[in-house]
Amino acid sequence: MKFFTRPFKQVSRIIKINRVLTYYQIDKMVLGNSKYAWLILINLMLPWNWRAQSQGERGERIRLALEELGPIFIKLGQALSTRKDLLPEDIGSELRKLQDDCPPFDEAHSKAIIEKGLKRSIEDAYASFDPTPMASASIAQVHAASLHDGTEVVIKVVRPDIKPVIEQDVGIMKSLAGLLEAAVKESKRLHPKEVVEEFEKTILDELDMMREASNASQLRRNFENSDLLYVPEVYWSHTNDNVMTMERIYGTRISETEKLIEQGIDLTDLSAKGVTIFFTQVFKHNFFHADMHPGNIFVLPDGRYAAIDFGIMGTLTPDDQRYLAENFLAFFNRDYLRVSELHIESEWVPKETRVNELESAIRSVCEPIWDRPLKEISFGLFLMRLFQTARRFGMEVQPQLVLLQKTLLNIEGLGRQLDDELDLWDTAKPFLENWMHERVGFKSLVKNTQANLPLWIEHAPQLPGLLHASLHKLAHADFQQQSIQLAKLEKQIQAQTRAQSFRTLGILLIVFAFLPGLVNFDWINESVLQLLLVVSGAYLILKKT
Repeated sequence: MKFFTRPFKQVSRIIKINRVLTYYQIDKMVLGNSKYAWLILINLMLPWNWRAQSQGERGERIRLALEELGPIFIKLGQALSTRKDLLPEDIGSELRKLQDDCPPFDEAHSKAIIEKGLKRSIEDAYASFDPTPMASASIAQVHAASLHDGTEVVIKVVRPDIKPVIEQDVGIMKSLAGLLEAAVKESKRLHPKEVVEEFEKTILDELDMMREASNASQLRRNFENSDLLYVPEVYWSHTNDNVMTMERIYGTRISETEKLIEQGIDLTDLSAKGVTIFFTQVFKHNFFHADMHPGNIFVLPDGRYAAIDFGIMGTLTPDDQRYLAENFLAFFNRDYLRVSELHIESEWVPKETRVNELESAIRSVCEPIWDRPLKEISFGLFLMRLFQTARRFGMEVQPQLVLLQKTLLNIEGLGRQLDDELDLWDTAKPFLENWMHERVGFKSLVKNTQANLPLWIEHAPQLPGLLHASLHKLAHADFQQQSIQLAKLEKQIQAQTRAQSFRTLGILLIVFAFLPGLVNFDWINESVLQLLLVVSGAYLILKKT
């Protein structure tokens, strides 16, 4: 029965998607100016599309279509809303209105998933459990509870049977992305296939509660005893692939500025802390919370940030860290030549790229930014324009850089919402300069020496033996083998030289034999002499060395 049910569900889902996209005229947006525009008319002939169409603005129509298609498409829209490098502003601004709120699933399902995962009853695992969800989203919902020692916790439970829904919808998205690339040449600039693949990886990672819990634990260790950021504790005894139990925190959403002011929180200080947290995560810890939108950030009564939802985290390679820091500093100093050189050195663009052409392109994009007051200069805007320009020269934006850009835009938005006078450069430049000094200066040398000294001491007794073995091999094995090869080569060259000499002499003898009047000996016949010369010449030519 399942064999027939699944294809039927897939066809039914495809029909619904087609109906929604047609109603909101998404088909006209995509195919209207392409060679496949005739498909629009055929699509309207399908029975499920026999109704009046929505007439709103295009951004609003796209948002409403995604909302009607359900939570997986809503999450895709939310992911796209951060890609200002790909979307026009009118569409991006509408997508940022998407809310990942879904109807809660049944209390019985939550209890069953928790008990199956923890292998014990709710009563054995928790002293209290509130069946009414605190929040419900597309991937999971959250319940309040307490442990038997009185600790208040929250339980995050993955939605039942959500993975097949994700796989089905993402599969359809991939097909639509392929059709989009085939039908509309201009769409290739948007990389729709890559966007969907990146989205698939992100959303599947969010399904794994063990992964999210380990992310939270790492971030908590990074900011242990910090006056900047607090991360709730994970209770591993009550956590598995589908259930995560964390310490419950009490704070004010960072977007509720009026409440923060009432609590005596200094918003200017709070906005500067947000920038410091970002750069600390990216450059000091190399592990950053990549989903820092207002819904995931709270402020504790003591003025510290508190983060939740650790499904999406980002990291950079050491080279990417250094090149980004140098890019920011070079941009601040308007050294566009250095920005261009860094792009080529890091191979973000092909090595054959002409540095002067890239410099000119970057200058034309970035220089107008400096006409604005310093406090209005956006790091996120700088990164976005930098990546857009570099893409013209063959740059393929890596996922970790996209996550970084998204996070930076979120941090900037939060910071300027708290303090519209926020000057990111004032906080960022000293931080980056100190980081670069520690990374490449004398401090870095001392730090690396201290870190590696125990290992060097441990291996020190082996060094004399290793050095002797290496020198012995170098003196005997390698040189002896090279000498044998050189001797063989010398013999081959000598043999080839002798053979060439014999061939030359043989040819000369044959030529000499047929020169008339050169031989006038009475004791030998000229014909016999010619024959002897030819035979001798032939012998020399054919002689083997």
